[in-house]
Amino acid sequence: RAFLVVVSVGRAFYQDSAEELRLLVSSDGLEPVGLMQAKREKPDPATFLGSGKIEELGILAKEAEVDVVVFDIALSAAQERNIERLIGIPVLDRTELILDIFRQRAKSREGRLQVELARLEHLSTRLVRGWTHLERQRGGLGKTGGPGEKQIELDRRMIGTRMKQLRDQLKRLARQRGTQRRARSRGDSITVSLAGYTNAGKSTLFNKITRAETYAADQLFATLDTTARKFWLSDEETVVATDTVGFIRGLPHQLIEAFKSTLDETVHADLILHVVDASSPVREEQIAEVNSVLADIHADDVPVILVYNKIDVTEQAPEIVRDQNGRPKAVFVSALTGAGLDELRQGRASQ
Repeated sequence: RAFLVVVSVGRAFYQDSAEELRLLVSSDGLEPVGLMQAKREKPDPATFLGSGKIEELGILAKEAEVDVVVFDIALSAAQERNIERLIGIPVLDRTELILDIFRQRAKSREGRLQVELARLEHLSTRLVRGWTHLERQRGGLGKTGGPGEKQIELDRRMIGTRMKQLRDQLKRLARQRGTQRRARSRGDSITVSLAGYTNAGKSTLFNKITRAETYAADQLFATLDTTARKFWLSDEETVVATDTVGFIRGLPHQLIEAFKSTLDETVHADLILHVVDASSPVREEQIAEVNSVLADIHADDVPVILVYNKIDVTEQAPEIVRDQNGRPKAVFVSALTGAGLDELRQGRASQ
């Protein structure tokens, strides 16, 4: 059972924050049972919310008999430790929540390695959190005692060694992926990468246009492992489509770094289909978040077609929006019913 805390700082406001946090918590296998929403001009250094709000949070969380309190923002190690001490309930911040969802969803060897690396990078910054045994020293002279090495230093060294091993393994896998990508490019196929906010319907659209059967579900981060499929656009033109991990507001930088080799499929694509949930009330904010991540991985100069998905929910008429040169800018489709997919194919062919 999880109690949710949504905080807006300064002028920053995301109207769908509570619903998105509820979906994230449910995706992590937790049951959301309560919600507190708060607004601050700037974070409190000790507890982010301030002592009054933390006291109120402790009362509400205990009344709801929850096992964990989940914050919709990234907390520092000190803030997390202080809040736990004051309310007496374990605390999970947004970064740890997303990392745990990724840990559960990663299926391929590369995906599991990437998630483990991201989790270790996050852990290495907060080893002191609540672990008093790590402050003990181990003597270097046996029975005589003497200056030793703190357990926390040993743990840091072990984590550093494991992170180096993971990076080496991921580099080898990245080279293999690069070889496969070059082999596809020699076949004169167009490469199209599907990108978008999580749960926008990328995997459903991918399955529809490639006749693949990859896992697709109405949940956040249903797809983590990159999948590539070839299909015929016309009698003479083939396309290799890749489905990648979805993006989200506040995606931990550790995950972006760890998934760099996977996201390279997007960087090297001939075209990006930016899939948008047309039924979302915050679709413009979601588009901005995806564009921000694309810029972070240096994929912002790849040609993009906006694909507004789920028109079966919004009842928008399928249409194709073109720029002044006649090139497609946006297409409205339903990956579920197939509406608008012909326009999408024509839009690609006419570029």
